[in-house]
Amino acid sequence: MKALKVDHIGIAVKNLDETLKFYTEVLGLELGGTELVEDQKVKVAFLPLGDTEVELLESTSPDGPIAKYIEKNGEGIQHIAFKVDNIEEAIKHMEDKGMRMIDQEPRYGAGGAKIAFVHPKSSHRVLVELSERD
Repeated sequence: MKALKVDHIGIAVKNLDETLKFYTEVLGLELGGTELVEDQKVKVAFLPLGDTEVELLESTSPDGPIAKYIEKNGEGIQHIAFKVDNIEEAIKHMEDKGMRMIDQEPRYGAGGAKIAFVHPKSSHRVLVELSERD
């Protein structure tokens, strides 16, 4: 397995609309769209930047993973995602290397990607997402 590029950086935010003003009006990024990912209890705003993107993540529920992250850590970078060409092989590679996986099987994430997370205890306290997009 080889990480091909940084696919995106996920940033946990309390208020998506308010946070978007900074990224669009101050930094000059363009909103590429939004998506509701109901099974993850999150609304995502996509801000393309070159061949990667920034994803702003707002919880849709007080018990969602983003809400829990913000409660514990405050707003900020929640994860970094690396593009891989085969998510199943990437998961197996991580497990073979002794990495603890949150997802042993791929699941669907925002933007139609197949994703899996590496537990931060295995990746030096950074939540790493593996992402395969067509």
